[in-house]
Amino acid sequence: MTKNTNIFANLRSDFPSGLVVFLVALPLCLGIALASGAPPLSGIIAGVIGGIVIGSLSRSHISVSGPAAGLTSIVLAAITSFGSFELFLLAVVLAGFFQVILGFLKAGSISNYFPANVIEGMLAGIGVIIIITQLEHAVGYDKDYEGDEQFFRLDGTNPFSDIPVILERFETGAIIISLVSLAILIAWDKIPALKRLRLIPGALVAVAAGIAINQIFIATGSFALGIEHLVKLPQLRSFQDFSNVLVMPDFTGIGNTQVWITALTIAVVASIETLLCIEASDRMDVQKRYTDTNIELKAQGIGNILSGFIGGLPMTSVVVRSSANAAAGARSKMSTIIHGFLLLICVLAIPMILNMIPLATLAAVLLMVGYKLASPSKLKYFWAKGKYQFIPFIATLVVVVAFGLLYGVAIGMFISIIFIMRGNMKRAYNFRRDEYSAGDVIHIDLAQEVSFLNKAAIKSTLNEIPENSKVIINASDTVYIAHDVLELIEEFRDVKAKEENIEVILLGFKEAYELENTGDYVSIEHPDNKK
Repeated sequence: MTKNTNIFANLRSDFPSGLVVFLVALPLCLGIALASGAPPLSGIIAGVIGGIVIGSLSRSHISVSGPAAGLTSIVLAAITSFGSFELFLLAVVLAGFFQVILGFLKAGSISNYFPANVIEGMLAGIGVIIIITQLEHAVGYDKDYEGDEQFFRLDGTNPFSDIPVILERFETGAIIISLVSLAILIAWDKIPALKRLRLIPGALVAVAAGIAINQIFIATGSFALGIEHLVKLPQLRSFQDFSNVLVMPDFTGIGNTQVWITALTIAVVASIETLLCIEASDRMDVQKRYTDTNIELKAQGIGNILSGFIGGLPMTSVVVRSSANAAAGARSKMSTIIHGFLLLICVLAIPMILNMIPLATLAAVLLMVGYKLASPSKLKYFWAKGKYQFIPFIATLVVVVAFGLLYGVAIGMFISIIFIMRGNMKRAYNFRRDEYSAGDVIHIDLAQEVSFLNKAAIKSTLNEIPENSKVIINASDTVYIAHDVLELIEEFRDVKAKEENIEVILLGFKEAYELENTGDYVSIEHPDNKK
């Protein structure tokens, strides 16, 4: 069967999903720019390039790129340190070149080593963060910027520390709009007749309802939401306004060491976050297609070079946008491209209408995304899989929520590696003991591969073999044994076995490891060490 490469083939699904991602991405682009200490439209520029340029070059069908909350602290520190946004843009351009180089070096292949339970734990953790942070916006408390993906903020506060203030300053209008929007989204998701209206996504209906309800509140003078609770998009009234947005990098700073360090930092962090998101996006793809991650790094690099050249923030593939894209039913990367064009066209053509959208409505859209990412069914699934799957999953989830995406994935990977090491130790051999009238016979059947990680377990087993017994160590099925383990067996036979009257029989070693008999002493030599 030939693969359909026509990106226009699924427009009935991709246009509505692109529209949903546009609605989600708009406040996120603005919020992340604000939190980064950058001009507001620098986030929009990055969103447009992430959608159109990276979307076109990428091989991913689901992932959506744009300014990322995970880079906020790096961007804020760099702009503050340089004292110049133009100098920071130079670092973004250089970071893009570094990413292109990483792509050619095939660094994207490391994504193949991310365990599925860690990726799912990361997604669930981000889902929990979305739910916690968006609940504030849903009740009209809009202190924190849209797009924050960290439980503990840069100022040391967290959503729970805001509860006393929220109880005093919640907006009744925002709560009504959120509840109505959630009802629309749930109905669109559950009622078959509404689900068939593919060209009219539930998020668009919810946004229209949110605008209409707030206009009614304004007309009646009750529960109206002020501009601080609405989307805040800068308006470009003239060509001069537009040209002022396009800021060029300051290339005179090319010799500044700090610029290069910042560029390398952005490139590494952005690449890791991108690879994690690509792996997650592939898991969310209902058609189970796989992305060439090396091409993705090149696409991200080209996107960041262009973004830095015209005044945009650095980008990564972003989980929130990508999961919203998958949940909205995207079938190809055309959805991502459409969202980029919608950002460009609507920001230039209808900023007045966009600035009427209540943040509470967008919070409802993101709450649905968060619930799907952190669905209780995932918890049940990994619990049923056993502790070796559940513990890395739940550890990743908790640390992502508490400290951030990269920390969570690092902890999950660390725990998974420990479990793998323990599993290897246990599977290195089969230990069995048979009773014979002539005495005890102990069989140790070595596995196909025995690495240095198995040394401790084998050493412990050999030390526990009782006196006056007979032990048969069988390597007939073994292809590889680490030299450390061979020396251990040799020492056991020549020292402990003689002292405790243990008869040792070695089977299968000659073929695999060239045993050479020299009287009472049998030397064990690994082929790699033989001259």
